[in-house]
Parts: sequence; structure tokens; C-alpha cells
Amino acid sequence: MSKIGQSVTMKKLPVCERPYEKLEGYGPEMLSNAELLAIIIKTGTRNETSVSLAQKIIMQLEDSSITSLHGLSLEQLRNIRGIGKVKAIQIKAMLEFSKRMASAFITDRKKEVNSPGDISSLLMEEMRHLKKEVFKVVLMNSKNRIIRHVNVSVGSLTASIVHPREVFCEAVKAGCSGIIFAHNHPSGDPEPSQEDVETTGRLIAGGNILGIRVLDHIIIGDGRYVSLKERGLM
Repeated sequence: MSKIGQSVTMKKLPVCERPYEKLEGYGPEMLSNAELLAIIIKTGTRNETSVSLAQKIIMQLEDSSITSLHGLSLEQLRNIRGIGKVKAIQIKAMLEFSKRMASAFITDRKKEVNSPGDISSLLMEEMRHLKKEVFKVVLMNSKNRIIRHVNVSVGSLTASIVHPREVFCEAVKAGCSGIIFAHNHPSGDPEPSQEDVETTGRLIAGGNILGIRVLDHIIIGDGRYVSLKERGLM
């Protein structure tokens, strides 16, 4: 019933205003955020088109910012009127895929690390919306090129538990000459805590024993980062 209502309503729109036809005719860059989201969720409800439903979703976000979608759980999405289980899963899958594409694109373009900003660009979209602290190790070769980056620990909302054994395990196996630490602050504020500084010092000492240089520790916030090396904290 709702699909029939949706079809009739959408057909009343001019062709240039229908998301599918508009994308096909003019390209995806010509669509609004609501129109792109409408294509992802496919159908609306009995009383509203997929576009109006998408607009309603965006209006309910903090400051109507689409980046806030990353912070919504499946349950929170399903609590939006008109969004059921399938639509919520479609939205979450789209967000995760876009995040991975952004990370892969930056990795391909910035394999050589020349500044803390390079690491921030690599990890920002992946880590800025996380609800718990995740501690990563970026493995580097002797030419300052990224081998790969791996998750070492996942902590609570306020702290991660980091042990030198787990931190240096992948580094030893990869035979890397240097590593960069990175972790996020779920609060969005990347200012380092005293615990961050002390943990970094402890890990640097462990790296010295193993002959693995700790090049930096980057703290990721929401769109901002802090380099402990730049701050003179390591």
C-alpha cells in the first residue's frame, strides 16, 4: 500500500525533480543531500515521498548536519518515524562504505608521511565519530611510508587500555622501523590528558628496547587533532 502511494506521489513530480532521473540526467553532484539520501532509503511512506522523508531525517540531526548521521545507532535511526529496520541498515551500510572509501583514497594518495596532518587526514573520518576510544598503531618503513595501520585496543568512553605487548606485536611482525600512535577522544576534544602523555612515555621506552622508533602520537577529535610531538610532549 505504501509503495503504491509512494509511486503515485513521485510521479506527480516533474522528471527533473525525481532523484533517480535527476542523477541519471545531470549527475550525482547536482542532487541535494536529501535527494541522495532518498535514493539510499528507496521509498517513503504512505503520506510522504522518499525525498520528504530524507529531508525530515536531516532536519532532526544536530544543526541539520549530515555528519551527525555517523553518530546515530541502528536503534536511533529506527526511532525516526518512517525509518524501519531495512532503511536503518541501508543508511548505516552507506555510511560505513563511504568512510572506508575516504580512508582508502587518502591511504593511496598519502602513502608517504611528512607531517602529523597526513596521519590526521588518513584516520579522521574513520575515528572522529567513534563512541569509544580506539588506540591504533600506524606501521612505518624506513622511508616514512605507511605499511598499514591496526587497532590495538578499544576502551571505555573515557580511556583505552594499552599494553606494550599488544602495541609492538604487529610492529615486530612487520619488521617496521618506526610507528605512530593514534587514538580518538569521543568527546570531540583532542586535547591530551596527563594519562595520554604518561602512556606515550611508557610506550616510547618500550620501543627503545626493541629498536622501534615512536615517531608521534596523534589524538583525533571531531575535525581536529593534536600531535604530541608538535606540542613537545614526547
